[in-house]
Amino acid sequence: MESRLHVYNTLSRTKELFEPIDPPFVGVYVCGPTVYGDPHLGHARPAVTFDILLRYLRSLGYRVRYVRNITDVGHLENDADHGEDKLAKRARLEQLEPMEVAHYYTERYHQAMERLGVLSPSIEPMASGHIIEQIELIKLILSHGFAYESNGSVYFDVEAYDKKHRYGILSGRVIEQMQGGGRSLDGQDDKRSPHDFALWKRASPEHIMRWPSPWSDGFPGWHLECSAMSVKYLGQRFDIHGGGMDLMFPHHECEIAQSVAATGHQAAKYWMHNNMITISGQKMGKSLGNFITLEEFFTGRHKLLGQAFSPMTIRFFILQAHYRSTLDFSAEALHGAEKGLVRLMKAVATLDRLTPGGESTIDVEALERDCRQAMDDDLNTPIVISTLFEWVRTINQLHDGAQSISATDLQRLREVVRTWTFDILGLRDENGAGADDLVPPLVEMVLEIRGQAKAQKDWATSDLIRDRLASIGIRLKDGKEGTEWERE
Repeated sequence: MESRLHVYNTLSRTKELFEPIDPPFVGVYVCGPTVYGDPHLGHARPAVTFDILLRYLRSLGYRVRYVRNITDVGHLENDADHGEDKLAKRARLEQLEPMEVAHYYTERYHQAMERLGVLSPSIEPMASGHIIEQIELIKLILSHGFAYESNGSVYFDVEAYDKKHRYGILSGRVIEQMQGGGRSLDGQDDKRSPHDFALWKRASPEHIMRWPSPWSDGFPGWHLECSAMSVKYLGQRFDIHGGGMDLMFPHHECEIAQSVAATGHQAAKYWMHNNMITISGQKMGKSLGNFITLEEFFTGRHKLLGQAFSPMTIRFFILQAHYRSTLDFSAEALHGAEKGLVRLMKAVATLDRLTPGGESTIDVEALERDCRQAMDDDLNTPIVISTLFEWVRTINQLHDGAQSISATDLQRLREVVRTWTFDILGLRDENGAGADDLVPPLVEMVLEIRGQAKAQKDWATSDLIRDRLASIGIRLKDGKEGTEWERE
């Protein structure tokens, strides 16, 4: 199968020709969300990035097994080997079972991804469902001398591994430099070195999520799940491992070490990382007050937004920047993306209304060629979008009679434009006039009326509004901080 696709391999730090291990099959593993909170803009970028990869590989004729995991156990506060599990902490605060929290936020994530046009993975394994596989992997690493048991916990021996292999090949970190800048053990006396990381943690008495193991009742370390699940579903060698740049160290570095320690070789041939999203030049974070969930984007209920933005506007905004570049969010940039998306969709609608006339004065195949050349260059979606906009002008010229096109070329142009706009970029026409965009502000207006009714103790009107909204798929949730809503 001929392909000219080149991808930037983080491991080699060069663009490499993509050559699958076993064509036409391609194995892709991407680190998915930790499900202890609502999906936010930071979740959207990797999801959209690797959705584009999936769509493009399929367009080239490959059969892709795309695995995206769900982290529902073992991810501790501050990505450390001590402290409270993030999901268990949320469960304790909300007085729920951890799996209730995991299920709720996994569903929220799925709903948001569907609205963003992100295709479902082939397999979506959960860490808590693969405890046996993780225990077996630990046994294998222990048998090869790259881990040790200490007081019921098991740690990966980074220094022992570094003597035989090299720790830090993905991130470029050198263990000697890490020695000087490493944290003290801070009560983690079970470790031989601050660089070692947990493969299995003995659970403290108050820890909710725990499983029996040969070493203790406990839980697996965060890094272990991806090594175990990727091998289970893609084999000991697979093509692409992806995720956000923030996962490169320590998560993906530890994954590589675990795989090599267990099997003697790396699992993934190519490592791909999308860059981060900043907001007005700052890293997104709750402490900075610039943390925006996807639901807040869709409803406009955040002080930095001023209005609601449709899911396709968010997707288009993400695709306007190359996946390896930093993407800086601002309300102005999102307004620009909204206008660009409307312009593109209007051109698609205009194209559908065109009638052929005479011989073609345009080269239709140039659009296909230029778009494919851009995607073959490490999924350069900004160039694809720029190329499509060049053809928006051509479409308008055809409509105005300044250019002509034959019936055959018109049919081909429609196919190419639709393929790249809808199938590969994954955009949707949100009814052209933005009907879907009207839903959030209309609901907010109705909620204001309901709020006034409640203030006047007009419970009949309040209940009527709630029931009528429910009948059209809008579910309300009254709380101490006001009323939230979501679509069924």
